[in-house]
Amino acid sequence: MNSKDILELKSLLNTPKEIVIVPHKNPDGDAMGSTLGLYHFLKGLGHKATVIAPNDYPEFLKWLPSDDTVIKYESQTKEADDLIDKAELIFTLDFNALSRTGEMETSLIASTATKILIDHHQQPDQYAAYMYSDVSMSSTCEMVFNFIEFLDGLDRISPEIATCLYTGIMTDTGSFKFRSTTSRTHRVIATLIDKGADNMQIHDNVYDTNSYQSLQLLGCALQNLRLLTEFNTVYITLSQEELDAHNFRKGDTEGFVNYGLSIKDVVLAVIFIENKQEDIIKISLRSKGTFSVNDFARTHFSGGGHINAAGGRSELDLSETVEKFISILPQYKTELNS
Repeated sequence: MNSKDILELKSLLNTPKEIVIVPHKNPDGDAMGSTLGLYHFLKGLGHKATVIAPNDYPEFLKWLPSDDTVIKYESQTKEADDLIDKAELIFTLDFNALSRTGEMETSLIASTATKILIDHHQQPDQYAAYMYSDVSMSSTCEMVFNFIEFLDGLDRISPEIATCLYTGIMTDTGSFKFRSTTSRTHRVIATLIDKGADNMQIHDNVYDTNSYQSLQLLGCALQNLRLLTEFNTVYITLSQEELDAHNFRKGDTEGFVNYGLSIKDVVLAVIFIENKQEDIIKISLRSKGTFSVNDFARTHFSGGGHINAAGGRSELDLSETVEKFISILPQYKTELNS
């Protein structure tokens, strides 16, 4: 973000505004951490801010400070549309295209509010008046920390802001193990701990609140894991029947795909999850090294994300989707074996 944009945003935020803050559909830890962290910062400046999430999200994120103020567009559409219509500023966080907001997209496009994008995904659409886009960043939460610093607001970081931002950085870096975790990331984390983020409690709230049935579902997923040695690739399938048998709740499959990457020499891990309600197969992809699952997902499965973490979807059935995936792999054999 250049100095001209920073000065203009400082001016915009110098007087109280009606502000809406939006994460992507099916928000994760970084999406909710960044939006709620920014929410607390803007409230502290005297603005009337509201987080509007496109839909619901996992229980393991609902302990975040002021989660009870979040509006869910899918169930509170009229209230959300009224807030979007009245908004003077709209912050869009942790996504690169308005289509990532699902049914909210139409209202966001129609809004005359000044839009500000803060995001670390590749190839952002040019819909915002102000764009803070940096694909090298560990997380949108780290970018929100930087944004607060741009506005000379580090002294305003409360324990609530610190907790939200720590959560998003922790989840989007795989507990600080991904390559995007830099020395700067650790310095930011240190500051957030100093500002009141309880690192042990946050980790416990996110990762150590599994239900018995979600662990049983993990066992089912691992039983379904298949290794394609020729391509250094692993894939997992979960059918709707298997999800229903384990009383699946949103978020229960979080992190399942990463188990595949723990196998020696595996470069690509993918999980295919059947969603009969939307009549699609949801796909999560993870990789090691330079193999870009962002490019792979964009090219073959209407998705995208980061070099080593991406998502996609298929409108074929589960078996056909897996067959398509396997048929594609020979094109990438050299990359997967390099």
